[in-house]
Amino acid sequence: MMWRTKPMLVMALSSMWILVSGVLAAPQEDKRKLAITGPTAADADFALQGEYLGRMPGRGFRRSSLGLQVIAMGDGAFSAVLLAGGLPGAGWDRATRHSLEGNRKEDLLSLASTQWSASVRDGRATIHGSGGGVVAVLNKIHRVSATLGARPAADATVLFDGTSVEHWRDAKVTEDGLLMAGVMTQMPVQDFYLHLEFRTPYMPYARGQARANSGVYIQRRYEVQILDSFGLKGVGNECGALYRQQQPDLNMCFPPLSWQTYDIQFTAAQWNTAGEKTANARLTVLHNGEPIHSDRELSNKTGAGKPEGPEPLPIYLQDHGNPVQFRNVWISFDPATAQPAQRCRLFRRRLLWRR
Repeated sequence: MMWRTKPMLVMALSSMWILVSGVLAAPQEDKRKLAITGPTAADADFALQGEYLGRMPGRGFRRSSLGLQVIAMGDGAFSAVLLAGGLPGAGWDRATRHSLEGNRKEDLLSLASTQWSASVRDGRATIHGSGGGVVAVLNKIHRVSATLGARPAADATVLFDGTSVEHWRDAKVTEDGLLMAGVMTQMPVQDFYLHLEFRTPYMPYARGQARANSGVYIQRRYEVQILDSFGLKGVGNECGALYRQQQPDLNMCFPPLSWQTYDIQFTAAQWNTAGEKTANARLTVLHNGEPIHSDRELSNKTGAGKPEGPEPLPIYLQDHGNPVQFRNVWISFDPATAQPAQRCRLFRRRLLWRR
């Protein structure tokens, strides 16, 4: 999707924000609401934020990879996590992470902790140990989900491809043909396989639940959280979580303004004729091609979801006051299609990152 530079003004969904040329203007005294929806409008910090990957010196199998995730926090302040083995879903050992903090001065970002330090400039991060020596040089990479651009299955209903909103209630579409949060499917759903692509805005001053919040509400009951949780631990209210019920197995968040994917297989709860639940709903979720929930049982609704019941309800893409955007949304009701792990393997030969 190509971004246009023509200025535009979109009044949308909440009085909290106004979109001008991809930038959400906010009062100077409250920068937390500033949200940027296009890379061309981003600040100098955005160029340094992102993922870095490289290897420590050694020979053969003794060479160990390191991953670095750098997070912009506004006005030149940054936090970062150094990950042993690589990046989430790309070698990280899922246990060892070291937090660093620092600031940008012109085009150089300096980060430090008690054990490590890093200097980031021109697409490279130089990692130093406690003694000051260079441990590794990491290159900035831009990962691509293994299921990004997945074509609809033969039996699928295309819910949104940028050309029509006939399958949605209260749909709003950007000038660039992207679906905005705050829409609900016309159809109720039971068992299904869903593919969707989403992009969170760049909100460097926001924190926690105010940082690019949305969600996929299945049957309006069960929320798969959407949030800018890049570089965080992945707890029960962060991106990929079944909101406040189950944290994801792995935080697979890409940096904001990256296109990300959810591939969701859902099996609805079962009820008898007396209205008693006989089986819990079940869910499998791939986030950016990696399993984060595998046949997970849902004991009840999540968060503010509608109460459970035998009647099917629609899918809701939550508006939480932040301009999260969607594209390439399709759904299949054929059980043979609903095998996200197998479908994902079909994409494994694709290039998963670009330097």
